Amino acid sequence: LGVITLSLSEQASCKMPVEVERKFVCDSDIQGKLKKIGAVCIGQCQFKDQYFDLEDFTLTLRDFWLRKREGHWELKCPASSLTEPEQRAEAMCTNYREVMDLAHIKAEIMGIIENCPGAVEDILDSSQMNQLNSDSKEEMWLKELKLQCFAEYTTTRCSYVLDDGEEGRVRVDLDQADFGYCVGEIEVLVSEGGNMQSAMQRIEMTAEKLGLAGEKIQGKMHVFLQRYRPDHYAQLVCAHVL
Repeated sequence: LGVITLSLSEQASCKMPVEVERKFVCDSDIQGKLKKIGAVCIGQCQFKDQYFDLEDFTLTLRDFWLRKREGHWELKCPASSLTEPEQRAEAMCTNYREVMDLAHIKAEIMGIIENCPGAVEDILDSSQMNQLNSDSKEEMWLKELKLQCFAEYTTTRCSYVLDDGEEGRVRVDLDQADFGYCVGEIEVLVSEGGNMQSAMQRIEMTAEKLGLAGEKIQGKMHVFLQRYRPDHYAQLVCAHVL
């Protein structure tokens, strides 16, 4: 395959952040609860997300999520295998390795897709890519990899941070999607290979301070697919991705 390959030393040095998060239901008093435990609001924003996959859902059925958010690309990949204590904690949390460099994103996707067309080599040829504007480059690699948008929605987000001592900060996002779903997220970022159990414990401590119920909550994508892409959703459930 004509793909960008990383040497073992390059791969070892590319430590991608792992996003560990727990979702929760936003009740009417959640902002008051956040302020009461010392969380500080860091602002509000609005953004549009677009998610891409092949027609047969090659990526998402393997729990890889390719997203474009306000012009920036990100690939959420399954994190490395967890220890038994981490697996127990994961019953409430999710964790994904985040790839945000476009060249690395393309390399990851090319490694997943089988029988890639030969034209893919042209996409990763820098001499040809440099002759195209950014919109043309994007259109080309999406087309050649046969990637198409399967979900698109806009989110209004209000964000808080909470200092939890020597460990650093925990982030809490309150999201309102334009299709009528509201959900909160408690998030901690750790480096790949970092202490996942500690991150999950910090999230659970924050959840306890907020008085959250001990149940796993559906995310925006989960609900979007349920409502608008039921066939795709059914396949993901069968594959134990959702």
